[in-house]
Amino acid sequence: MKPTNDVYTGLPTTIFEEMSRLATAHGAINLGQGFPDVDGPEDVRRRAAEALMEGPNQYPPMLGLPELRQAVAESWRRFRGLTVDPASEVLITSGATEALSDCINAIVRPSDEVVLLEPLYDCYLPLVKRAGGVPRLVRLTPPGWALDEAALAGAFSPRTKAIILNNPMNPAAKLFSFNELQLIARLAIEHDSYVIADEVYEHIVFDGARFTSMLAVPGMRQRTAAIGSAGKTFSLTGWKVGYVTAAPALVDAIAKAHQFTTFTTPPNLQKAVAYGLARDDAYYAGLAGELQAKRDRLAAACAAIGLGVVPCAATYFLTVDMRPLSLAGDDRELARRMTVEAGVTSVPVSAFYASPVADQYLRLCFSKRDAVLDAAAERIAAWARRAGRTAA
Repeated sequence: MKPTNDVYTGLPTTIFEEMSRLATAHGAINLGQGFPDVDGPEDVRRRAAEALMEGPNQYPPMLGLPELRQAVAESWRRFRGLTVDPASEVLITSGATEALSDCINAIVRPSDEVVLLEPLYDCYLPLVKRAGGVPRLVRLTPPGWALDEAALAGAFSPRTKAIILNNPMNPAAKLFSFNELQLIARLAIEHDSYVIADEVYEHIVFDGARFTSMLAVPGMRQRTAAIGSAGKTFSLTGWKVGYVTAAPALVDAIAKAHQFTTFTTPPNLQKAVAYGLARDDAYYAGLAGELQAKRDRLAAACAAIGLGVVPCAATYFLTVDMRPLSLAGDDRELARRMTVEAGVTSVPVSAFYASPVADQYLRLCFSKRDAVLDAAAERIAAWARRAGRTAA
């Protein structure tokens, strides 16, 4: 038999699937899964159900329902102060991952170079390779996750077609500063490159910080494709509704890739998301506030156990440093041990790097019910006591 596409054939089972299977096998509390354990707002879900029954349920417009594209444009005006044309600058996709795939396939040609910041979301690298792109990796490391200017500049070349920027960043929970965004913008302009801005955690930002979209950085309006996610904004990850905002010429190209990927997205979900985007400011403040409280709850518990807690400025992921427990093994081994021995599942941060990382950092998802977070912390504390490694 002729071989299949080696970009995918050579990929192992993802660490996320591996850890979830291990969690199920050992009855562990799964803080490795990157999604909430409760459904999103009832009124938004009810609107989806009503729209399903009202119909129509046939193909909606390929670019998305006009009412959702209008709602996305209005959210740009409301939250970022940007004027966006819903007819020519907004595309609705079946989730942010599809949006990423569409953007990469529309922009990247074989032998084009693409700058990627590590740690990186797991789909970036295979999607770039599938498009024939050549990845140029720039590593950020905990606990500071600093973006090294020289390293970033060195990754750009005359062949650089794009940089993929995840801001706020998963798993680092880093919110890029305006100075860092300006640096990326300057390099993109100098090298005539695009920015594919994965901004799905835009509304999950803590401690009064302000998120700035790359689309709003001076000089970047024509060369940025910004991606948002209703799944993250409304805690409805299973709906898979995303949106791309970009200049008309970019949207036109990205829409062609979308046309031959999914073509469209369920109309009832689009109507419900349009309804949700118009929710009042209290909803958005509540979303960030509730998750910040969960971050603080889990961070305090982990610190009391003696773990190192890496600063978390956004997203719903907390990185902890296991080194104070003085346990042998790298982060993958410790993640497996903690699942089997403590009954709590995490994800090793090294899984988000393309090349080996010998460290002991684990990612915990805190978008769970308080009782679940408390039970997980109790199990980890008991495990640490059994090992005789608490910092007390």
